[in-house]
Amino acid sequence: MQRNIVLDTNCLLQIIARKSKNYFLWEGFLNGDYCLCFTTEILEEYEEILCLKTNRLIATMVLEIITQAPNTQRVDAHYHWNLITQDPDDNKFVDCAVFANADFIVSDDKHFKDLENIDFPRVLVVRLEEFARLYRNLDAN
Repeated sequence: MQRNIVLDTNCLLQIIARKSKNYFLWEGFLNGDYCLCFTTEILEEYEEILCLKTNRLIATMVLEIITQAPNTQRVDAHYHWNLITQDPDDNKFVDCAVFANADFIVSDDKHFKDLENIDFPRVLVVRLEEFARLYRNLDAN
């Protein structure tokens, strides 16, 4: 069964680099092994940070891949839950996860710990290392 995930921007940066130990997760996305859920707001952040950390060409290529891949889900998060108080900018990932009915958000950001104490809506967060382990286990089966 294909998992629906929301990927934090810093985790996206870590998986797209060919020399990264987690590049296999990007290859898995390219192979259609999981569905990447996003909103327009998330895409805008991806673009901004990719341009800062890499360059415009790489940012454009990554965004084109994401927006044109068949294993993505563009979400209209028409309600803002505002569940993360320490860094409200992270709420775009939470809203996307809720409306996409995502299995989890992949993030190493400590602000997502706020979600551990919220029962509704329930949003699971896994660290990138945990997602890599889950992916390897699924791939082995």
